[in-house]
Order: sequence, then C-alpha cells, then structure tokens
Amino acid sequence: MKIQRYTASSMRAALAQIRAEQGPDAVILSSRRSEEGIEVIAAVDYDESLMPQMMRPRAADAAPEPAPPAERASAAEQVKPPAAERVKAAPTDRVKAAATERVKAVPAGRVQAPPVAGAAAAAPPSASPAGPAGAATGAAAPSMVSADYGAIRRDIDDMRRLLESELATLTGNARREREPLKARVLEELAALDIAPDVARALAELTPQAAKIQDPTHIPLALLVRQLPVVDDQTCISGGILVVVGPTGVGKTTTIAKLAARWSMLHGSDDLALVSTDGYRIGAREQLLTYARILGAPMHAANGGKELIQVLDGLKSKKLILIDTAGMGPRDARLAEQLAALQHGAARARVLLALPAHGEGHALEEIVRAFAGVSPAACVLTKVDEAASLGAVLSTTLRHRLPIAYVCNGQRVPEDLHAAHQKKVWLVKTAAKLARHAAPRRDVAHLSRLAGGGQAHV
Repeated sequence: MKIQRYTASSMRAALAQIRAEQGPDAVILSSRRSEEGIEVIAAVDYDESLMPQMMRPRAADAAPEPAPPAERASAAEQVKPPAAERVKAAPTDRVKAAATERVKAVPAGRVQAPPVAGAAAAAPPSASPAGPAGAATGAAAPSMVSADYGAIRRDIDDMRRLLESELATLTGNARREREPLKARVLEELAALDIAPDVARALAELTPQAAKIQDPTHIPLALLVRQLPVVDDQTCISGGILVVVGPTGVGKTTTIAKLAARWSMLHGSDDLALVSTDGYRIGAREQLLTYARILGAPMHAANGGKELIQVLDGLKSKKLILIDTAGMGPRDARLAEQLAALQHGAARARVLLALPAHGEGHALEEIVRAFAGVSPAACVLTKVDEAASLGAVLSTTLRHRLPIAYVCNGQRVPEDLHAAHQKKVWLVKTAAKLARHAAPRRDVAHLSRLAGGGQAHV
C-alpha cells in the first residue's frame, strides 16, 4: 500500500495530482485545510488492515535525526489526520468500493471525492488563509461538498425507486402464483385502463375458482355489478335540478336534453330554464335558443340573491333546470359560484357533468372541486369522443358517485340515456375501446396494480 500526502490550492487541483501520480484506483483517506491550501492524503493498493502498522513506528527502524521544530510539526500533521480520520469515519469495504468507482468514472481533470466526515472540523481556525486566494479556496470547498451531496442524494433516490419497482414486481409475481384467478382479473382490468387502486378493490371481490366455469367474463361482470348508477326521476316527477361542471363538458346541452325529454312527456307549460352564467359572452343565448324551441321561459340570475328571487317567481313550475357557468377546478371564482348556488338554490338537486374522455388526474380534480355542493349523481358526457372509459369509470367507482345519465352525442334529446338502463352497454363500450387501444400489460403497470398506487396514468 502506498500512502501519499498532496497539497494544492484547491481540492480539484489536489485530485488532479492524485489521478496523475496514483491513477484512477486511488482512495481518498482524509482531507483538510492547511496554510498552504488543501491537504489530501490518498492511497493506492489500499488495505485497511495495514493502516495500524503503517501508522505505528517499528522498533527495528533506526531513529531519524532530529528535525527542526517547523519540520517536526509538518511531519506530525502528515501522520495525525489519517489516524484521526480512521477513528472518526473508517470506510467500510462498500464505501471504499464506491469511492474507487467514483474516481474511475470521472474523466481526467474533473475528479471529485466524497467529503470525509470531520475533515472540516479538523482544520484549526488559524489555518484559514487570508487574502483573495484564501477566500476563493474557502468558497470552493463548500460548493464541492454541496454538489457531491446532491449527487449522493440522487443516487439514493434512484436506488429507492429501483427497489420499490423490484419489490412491486416480486409482490405481483408472488400473487400470480398464490392467487392466479385474482391476478388474471387484475390484468384484465388493467387492459380496460382501470386505475390500480380500483382494480385491486374489484379483484378482491373475485369469487372462488371452484364456482367459475369461464373466468374470462369475471372482470366485466365485476364492473357491471359494482358500477354505481341511479334511476333519476327528474324527467318524470320534476323538481329543481342544477348541472355543474368545468368549462366545455356539455352542461348546457345536457340541460336542453333534459328539458326536451320533459316536454315530450308533459309538455312545456310547467317547465322553466334558468341561467347563472353571467361570465361568458353569449353564454345565455344558447340556452335561450333551446327555450324558444321548446316554448319554455328562460330567466337569468346573477348571484345568490337574484337566484332566490327568480326561484320564488317560478314556484308554480314543476321542473326548473338551472344552467351554471363553466369553471375549472383551479378558477378563483369557482368558490364564489358554488356559494351562490348553495345560498340561492339550497333545495336543488345537483348533477355533476364529467367528461368521459377526461384523464384520471383531471377527473379527480373536478370531483374534489365540486364536492362542496354535494352532487347527488353525475352525468357522463362526450362518451362518443372518449378513446378509453377506464379513467371515468374508475373515478365514479372510487368516489361511489352514482351515474344518472350517459350522453353520447349532440342530438337533443336522442343522445341522453338513463344510466341504469345503459350499465351493461357502458361496460361493453369500455371493453370495445380497450381492444382498439395500445396494450397496458407492461411490467411497470402490472407492478403498480399489485404493489399500490392510485394515480391514473
């Protein structure tokens, strides 16, 4: 083992000397500040068991000639730091290997070494050099320590993610061996683009294998059985109904379809339409056009007080449909509009419009943003525009939000369907879309199914 002391103006310069003289296999034993700059002790062919022998003088050796006081102090500095560092932070074989690999991996001229614990504390206060050169040296050491710390943190994060992925894969493999039928259901639900947390909950409901003749239909049967739907009686018995949701999801068209369905059954004498959308230019004209076609009155209300007055004047009407302004979940005005609805239409039943072609994260945001008005059910809009129904079905299952209506086109009122009559059709449509989509049976996705996670990606 060859141990050598190097002194340079900066750590970068010292590491360059080490690489040039001892090669890429050198191991950093200690580093500290000195009056001359940065002092680094490095070794090649490092053997930790030989350190005590190297540090202890042998009796057979001849006593060296006395050195002047300054030289004796310098020699003591050469021996003392390695011994102190051995006590404070003796590197294990794994750390030594990592340090060696780090020296090997960095190109010449850009060698960096991990900071040694206690190295900064070993430097005496008087060792801090004065002047511009000293200031530059003092600034370089913390920056290198910070950069090296960041690299170590990134390596640890990468290792953690790798371990999590491997553990999830092992869990999935073990489950496939232990419960093959549930594992198959999970895979089929993944193919339907059902979110992992919802797929696992459904798979737990898988019946015993002994009772199953053909297991291929289990995932669809579980979806049909667990999908929350409600038989909405609005178009039969009337009431006050509010449709809420973000911009562009088809709220006004849904209102028009419901109004047309009522008119076909009861006529338009007991029907009234109300718009609270005073934000968008021309927003009320569309609803007014539908009202004229149906022969029903249309009223406008801005704010909760006006809405109370409008509803008081429509007490004789059996069905009042309220259209609202479309606002995104992060719109600052959304809370104001929801508060106005709660104040002005406290007796109204609320339907939340969910776009069937929406992504999982976006649908989650919509449901949480409009939870303040306590929607009784939802309307799945734009089903005809969806490339997958997995995300919207997962959202309704996760929140147990009943589906009242399904809209699959712009025709009024032909493209409005009662969800309780379309449950099987909805699940079959999800399966049909999944057959034409890219397969989702990759290892990472199946690992998320078995190992955890809610996010719909």
